[in-house]
Amino acid sequence: MRILVTGAAGFIGSALTLALLARGDEVVGVDNHNDYYDPALKEARIARQLRHSGYTHRRLDIADRNAVAELFSQVRPQRVVNLAAQAGVRHSLVDPAAYVDTNLVGFGNILEGCRRAEVEHLVYASSSSVYGANERLPYSVADNVDHPLSLYAATKKANELMAHSYSHLFELPTTGLRFFTVYGPWGRPDMAYFIFTRKILAGEPIDLFNGGDCRRDFTYIDDIIEGVVRLLDQPPSPTANPTPSPASSAAPWRIYNVGNHTSVPLMTLVTTLEQLLGRQAKHRLLPMQPGDVAETYADVAALKAAVGFQPATPLEEGLARFVDWYRGHFAGGMAV
Repeated sequence: MRILVTGAAGFIGSALTLALLARGDEVVGVDNHNDYYDPALKEARIARQLRHSGYTHRRLDIADRNAVAELFSQVRPQRVVNLAAQAGVRHSLVDPAAYVDTNLVGFGNILEGCRRAEVEHLVYASSSSVYGANERLPYSVADNVDHPLSLYAATKKANELMAHSYSHLFELPTTGLRFFTVYGPWGRPDMAYFIFTRKILAGEPIDLFNGGDCRRDFTYIDDIIEGVVRLLDQPPSPTANPTPSPASSAAPWRIYNVGNHTSVPLMTLVTTLEQLLGRQAKHRLLPMQPGDVAETYADVAALKAAVGFQPATPLEEGLARFVDWYRGHFAGGMAV
């Protein structure tokens, strides 16, 4: 099967690409290789993918309408996974234009490309951030998500709505995945576990927002990929459902949480890293950051019912694998 993966140089995109190649799919990867974080890490990920004969890489920005249209015309993918996005809640306070360009304009270009190429199934990354001011835990896809707390979250909610319109109007099967705090080897350097590891090894203080009183549903990368692949192979069908829910519709459109169904205190992350690294962290307690929430916690009942799978990798196990990778990838345990 020919599958187009956008954001192929990113954390999840690279891991997904390798999984699809391993099972024999042909993958065309797209990425603009921006410098939101160290481009060298993105190049290293891509180098692993280029070792496979079934992989082709394209450097382009999905916000470029003409380039995306030409891409779909040339590639004619059967399925598409859109993971290209400007990520990060905090960065959306600094550079909102990047989120509008990639997450809104870019996603619109992907939807139009899928429509014109008659793609069998579009799977795209949403985020747990869409739950915003919702205080009901665990977060369920049956909950309304009408109060985002950041522009990043708002763009992800917009993606779900945009996808629904294309599913309804053009019968394009779409599946949105709300990822919960993804971590693991080859991860994003802007994520807390990655920053904490670097700073603990360097003897620098780590910033703990909300005075350290936060909880996150940490989800290991392999579990994320398993969920994506299973759902990619199961395009939604139109139904005769007369009363649409926040996660389903009469159109071929579905939304799923992909999380570990475990809410872990931030201090547990810190103490686990301290044990794995053999060093004690220096703490700097700070107020809650604008746009952030105190806790995330995924209800994955819909995911399990749909594909018979739910993430379950314990944080200790996943962090141990990350630390092993980190020590091997960065000389002396220090990021370059």
